[in-house]
Amino acid sequence: MRLALALALVAGPALGEGLLPYEDAERVAEGRALYAENCASCHGADLEGEPDWQTPDAEGYLPAPPHDETGHTWHHPDPLLVRIVTEGTEAIVGGDYRSTMIGFGDILSEEEILNVLAYIKSTWPDEIRKMHDEMNARASGG
Repeated sequence: MRLALALALVAGPALGEGLLPYEDAERVAEGRALYAENCASCHGADLEGEPDWQTPDAEGYLPAPPHDETGHTWHHPDPLLVRIVTEGTEAIVGGDYRSTMIGFGDILSEEEILNVLAYIKSTWPDEIRKMHDEMNARASGG
């Protein structure tokens, strides 16, 4: 709960582009390739995450969560997802929160990050995408 509140507080402004480009086949394909190269080693080739992802390990780090519909990725608006990938989770949440999720802002461009997130979103069932789109609209004041 503390994490959800902290993340909600730092969501920042809405993306200028609006919703992630999950209907653009070319961007989704690039995102799939970038995900395989940069994310799958922790979050799983099928977006399944690590086992017991909600329970800290012996050092206090949370395992990588799934990005499929069983995880919490779709519970966060696009601007926050972009910040998490760009800056890393610890940098955003702060305090004693521990995560091995690094920031990819020096590795991937903003467009590449958007494409990775578009790929992830493209895999969600329609009802999950609809809820995420509605959340994005509320977050942007729409």
